[in-house]
Amino acid sequence: MNMKFLVGVLILVLATCSIYSPTPRGSGIEGQVLIGPMCPVVVQGQECPDQPYQATLTVKTADGVQITQFQSDAEGHFRVALVPGQYVLHPESPNGIPSASDQSFFVETGSYTKITVQYDSGIR
Repeated sequence: MNMKFLVGVLILVLATCSIYSPTPRGSGIEGQVLIGPMCPVVVQGQECPDQPYQATLTVKTADGVQITQFQSDAEGHFRVALVPGQYVLHPESPNGIPSASDQSFFVETGSYTKITVQYDSGIR
C-alpha cells in the first residue's frame, strides 16, 4: 500500500477519536470527606466534631461503568474534572468500616458540583 495513504488514514482516525472523546473543561466535582463520630463517649456540653478523612473514592456512570478513582488529600479535600452528566460517587471501604453511602450527582457544564462525603467511623 501507499505510505502516504496509510498516514492519511491514521491522521483521520486520530482526529476522529479526539473529536468524540469527551474532555472535561471547567466542570466536575469538589468537596470534602469527613468521618465521625470520633469520640467514644459523647458528653453533653463537650463538642465532638467530625474530622477530615483521607479516602479513596470512585466515580461511576449512572449505569455502573467506572470513570475514575481518586483519593482525597490529608484534609479530606478533593477536586476532580468530569464532563457534564449524571454520575454516582462510591466511597471505597475495603474492610467495611468506616463506611459511607453512594451519592448520585449531576455535573453541569462550566461548574463544579459540591459534595460532602460522610464516613461513619463505627464508634458508638
